Amino acid sequence: MIVNLLVMKNLLGKIMNKFSRPAPEVERPCADIEKAGLLARPDAEVFSEATSEVSAIQHKGNIGSGALGTGMGESRIAERCPYCSSTDFVKRGVRKKKFETVQLYLCHACSRVFTAQFVKGKKFPVNVIMAGLTIYNLGHTLEATCRALNQKFGVNPGASTLSGWVEEYAELCRYSRLRPYATKMCSPEKTIETVTMAHRQLYRFRYHRPKIALALQEFKNRNFEPLKDYLDAVSAETPHQYFQEGGRMSEVKTKFSKAQMIVHSKQNYANRLAEFVLQGVSDNKARHDRLQMFMVANDSVTVASEVPVYIRKEDIEHMENVLNFKIWDRPVPEVELGVEQQGTDSENIGNETATRPAEDKVGAGVPRLLTGHIDLLQIRNGQIHILDYKPNAAKEKPIEQLEWYALALSRLTGLRLYEFKCGWFDEKDYFEFYPLHVVKKISDRKKKKVYLKNKGMAFEIPRENKLKIV
Repeated sequence: MIVNLLVMKNLLGKIMNKFSRPAPEVERPCADIEKAGLLARPDAEVFSEATSEVSAIQHKGNIGSGALGTGMGESRIAERCPYCSSTDFVKRGVRKKKFETVQLYLCHACSRVFTAQFVKGKKFPVNVIMAGLTIYNLGHTLEATCRALNQKFGVNPGASTLSGWVEEYAELCRYSRLRPYATKMCSPEKTIETVTMAHRQLYRFRYHRPKIALALQEFKNRNFEPLKDYLDAVSAETPHQYFQEGGRMSEVKTKFSKAQMIVHSKQNYANRLAEFVLQGVSDNKARHDRLQMFMVANDSVTVASEVPVYIRKEDIEHMENVLNFKIWDRPVPEVELGVEQQGTDSENIGNETATRPAEDKVGAGVPRLLTGHIDLLQIRNGQIHILDYKPNAAKEKPIEQLEWYALALSRLTGLRLYEFKCGWFDEKDYFEFYPLHVVKKISDRKKKKVYLKNKGMAFEIPRENKLKIV
């Protein structure tokens, strides 16, 4: 009997081994995108800083009414009441949603409760929506984008929901009209080139290859091929030692003449993009990086961010001597003449110490090397726009910093300064000016006024060295 039982046991074991299937391998939800380097490389992660708490939340199980608990969609801290613009408000509890917790505020001036987000009625946090738009516009399919969101945030909105986001924000994310053409030019992993440069601090250079190629096909932008050549060579030919040795353009103490220049105040799509992106950024230090990534990936004109530029003393002397640019107003210094200084001037007699005006040499006092990084670079309407995001832009006047950016990029690309425009902005204000008007002064100017079409009126060109904003 015992022998029969052993035989039956062995026979059943062989039958089970023959028909049993191996355990299925766990499918990685975003293997194709990780292989491409979008989520695997730290310098190409999409909004990794604001969503670093997702992995910890996923291990907590069901908390409250949602499977991921709350805290996924952090929002920025409110600055003022959206109803009365008052800054006299306090925190007034939170509103728990399925995938996030929203901070509520109570305004003492109007007694209304508000949040820091203006996107309302959404099941998923703003961070998830922005990441979904960005990954999709890089060229990935709806299904691949949903798998990437599931891996990064632990939620899968579904292809239909993601398609609704793309359609809803198509007016804001104008790259949607270029996406069908860009996907035919290169694969998603080669759409944006990302390089992290250690220039005293870390700068993340991003370059959208198909976008600039499509921009150059327009007749107005046909002369900007040198800009594309320069951006193509940034990752391989940038002289990194210059950025360790040279001075920074944002810190150099120079003052350009403000005569014959006008700063134009207006509204731009950059304001709307900044307002949309920054409502989901809780860390102020991450504002620049989040805004740059979103604009490079989702708008139709931003071709690069954190573009390294430099200008040497010889370049400045060439601009002053050959192009007759007036780089800045600097006083004529006085040189002390002592006993050890020999000269033919009548002031230098015996042991007496005298002073005489130094030669007004072009380039005197100019730094040997200046370096900088352009926040955002755009091509639109036949001009190259150099933009800088400045919180509280209405209180900032970065004329000198942007002017140096334009001079350096003009010198590096060989393009005329006439083809550049500079501007700075935040969520509310946008200011722009022509850098050529800052350094090129016309003494016998016949035209005394300039007409601004969007303002519907004419403005007098200032003659005095005073900044004029219209």
